[in-house]
Amino acid sequence: MSKDLIFTGSATALITPFNKDGVDYEKLGELIEFQIENQTDALVICGTTGEASTMPDAEHLSVIRYAAEKVAGRIPVIAGAGSNDTAHGVELCRGAAEAGADALLLVTPYYNKATQKGLVLHYNMLATSTDLPVILYNVPGRTGVNIGVETAKELSKTKQIVAIKEASGNIAYTAEIAAACPELAIYSGNDDMIVPAMSLGGKGVISVLSNVVPKETHDMCQKFLDGDVEGACKLQLEYLDLVKALFCEVNPIPVKTALNLMGMEVGMLRAPLCDMTEGNLEVLKQSLAKHKLI
Repeated sequence: MSKDLIFTGSATALITPFNKDGVDYEKLGELIEFQIENQTDALVICGTTGEASTMPDAEHLSVIRYAAEKVAGRIPVIAGAGSNDTAHGVELCRGAAEAGADALLLVTPYYNKATQKGLVLHYNMLATSTDLPVILYNVPGRTGVNIGVETAKELSKTKQIVAIKEASGNIAYTAEIAAACPELAIYSGNDDMIVPAMSLGGKGVISVLSNVVPKETHDMCQKFLDGDVEGACKLQLEYLDLVKALFCEVNPIPVKTALNLMGMEVGMLRAPLCDMTEGNLEVLKQSLAKHKLI
């Protein structure tokens, strides 16, 4: 039996709008309202897509606090609070809880390449540092570390650990997690695998795509949850080209570029991220035009 769900459906891994002075809070507020108006089911603040790795702690926690206050309980606010330094991660978790987050998304420790035993130690220290529900974030393509099935099973015994964002791109692994860890809700971390993950019992997606088409991403999940698998599959396939375009360079370069092309004026990328190459930019423009977004 699953633990209490943080959300079902589509959670947007929200970009962070920057200007020359730092975070553009007015624009962040506009983006939050745009997401809620288009039926997004939850927001992830200061995740990978939010460029959290370039944000000092004070700024990071300020953005979480602003988002929590702006959302004001309308949908869950999930704060990225992971770190490759366990002690630092504990402080971020506590800070995010104080700032008003409803849940935490915790990436595997990057660069250190923790062992599976180390992952259990790390996640349990972070998860038990607050009372907030925790989503494990498995993205080995970025971190170099994969949460083993037995590790996930062990971590699922911890009360606060309620879900996993599965972004390995390996549907067989997703199936193994679903079979071994019935207490963990599974959220797809890949926009091209929303319906496949939900077909294995997944509860939705933590999405980059939904920055650009929030209503359609919500609808894809909701149709599946309502039993309209054919309708969900149709939307999954319809937006595959846009998903591909949004990942033709490292996230969040294309999605931030897309929002700027759509006239949403979300500002710059922070180095070491940089502008898209001309060829990839043209691919993105063509896909956005196809879907009548520009």
